[in-house]
Amino acid sequence: MDFEAIKRAAEGYQADMTRFLRDLIAIPSESCEEEGVIKRTILEMERLGFDKAEIDPEGNALGWMGEGEKIIAFDGHIDTVGIGNRDNWDHDPYQGYETDDVIYGRGGSDQEGGVVSAVYGAKIMKELGLIPAGYKILVTATVQEEDCDGLCWQYIHNEDGITPEFVVSTEPTDGGIYRGHRGRMEIRVDVKGVSCHGSAPERGDNAIYKMADIIREVRALNENDDAEGTEIKGLVKMLNPQYNPEHYEDARFLGRGTCTVSQVFYTSPSRCAVADSCAISIDRRMTAGETWDSCLDEIRALPAVRRYGEDVKVSMYMYDRPAWTGLTYETECYFPTWINKETAPHVQALAEAHRALYGEKRVGHPDAMPLRDRPLIDKWTFSTNCVSIQGRYGIPCVGFGPGAESQAHAPNEITWKQDLVTCAAVYAACVGLYKGRSGEDVCEYRGGRTDNNIR
Repeated sequence: MDFEAIKRAAEGYQADMTRFLRDLIAIPSESCEEEGVIKRTILEMERLGFDKAEIDPEGNALGWMGEGEKIIAFDGHIDTVGIGNRDNWDHDPYQGYETDDVIYGRGGSDQEGGVVSAVYGAKIMKELGLIPAGYKILVTATVQEEDCDGLCWQYIHNEDGITPEFVVSTEPTDGGIYRGHRGRMEIRVDVKGVSCHGSAPERGDNAIYKMADIIREVRALNENDDAEGTEIKGLVKMLNPQYNPEHYEDARFLGRGTCTVSQVFYTSPSRCAVADSCAISIDRRMTAGETWDSCLDEIRALPAVRRYGEDVKVSMYMYDRPAWTGLTYETECYFPTWINKETAPHVQALAEAHRALYGEKRVGHPDAMPLRDRPLIDKWTFSTNCVSIQGRYGIPCVGFGPGAESQAHAPNEITWKQDLVTCAAVYAACVGLYKGRSGEDVCEYRGGRTDNNIR
């Protein structure tokens, strides 16, 4: 394989990738509103000579290169979060500036830049004859990830009938190759009260006060230690073999789980009345060894929840928001944890491509390097579409994408042009270095294989 030719090709497309990414950034594309960026991506695929470019019923863009029966896929979600407080941005987040080194604007790192590198990586594969015999390349620009990570791949796998041999996630990895991440779930706690006139609050039962007790204990669950005398043992306990004997080592690799109250709701007849209901949302990040049952039971076991008995309901959210096409594909808000073995063939294909092109260590623009003094092969902090691809279905995943996790959802988001080039080159090279499935299970841990009744 001529690695220098691959690097030259990727570097030669830097201006084209920059233009394409800036076009995508200029089209607002929050979850369920991705029509504009999907159609712009299809146009780019067609312009670059993809063998087929199509939009599925959920609204995902699917671009194909090659004729084989086996599939190697490169996934990037095309939707973004909103911009938040506009005053926190120094420039227009949808018409941001470009310098010699960076591209500015919402979605550059998280993660339209990954879609751009994947599209051009596939172009280079075709141009240089790098697609292995018997394989075809799929590049997906997927929707609704920010709302419900992995929903798009539930649809692609179950309804489009696509099962790749492995998938490269192009989410930002700070120059690293990532083989896993924590899972997550969205929990809701509802508390009942009884309203009365605010002038005599003792006549009622204030749901907000009851919820305040529960919130304090949710915070304790996140912050406490796991010492013998601690009543509410903290989530750090899953790093301890005493509490997680089968998976504590995997949990130490991923990091402990976390929980935080992310939303508060209430009902009350007026501002002059006691609240008769209160509800909260909990963002729960799950490490190895935790299941949706264990996480729900953990909240149900809190002293305040037990104390208020039948007045408290602990449940998991469902997602049923329509895609931009109008299609609704309901699912549980449960996103399984996963880890692949470092020795897995698809992980090593990325690692070998990186070593051949750029060496053993992470590379990037000098301004990016302070965050990149870490092992080349590591894991994400946040979650990705791999929660379905690998977590639910066991389709091997590996991550390598332009940009930085720290830029995700932040004001003044940027991505580095050099990352677009680096990723396109590694994508183009890795498919020819993939040695195929060896027959062994590449999974080190998968939340979808625990006692959770997922589809």
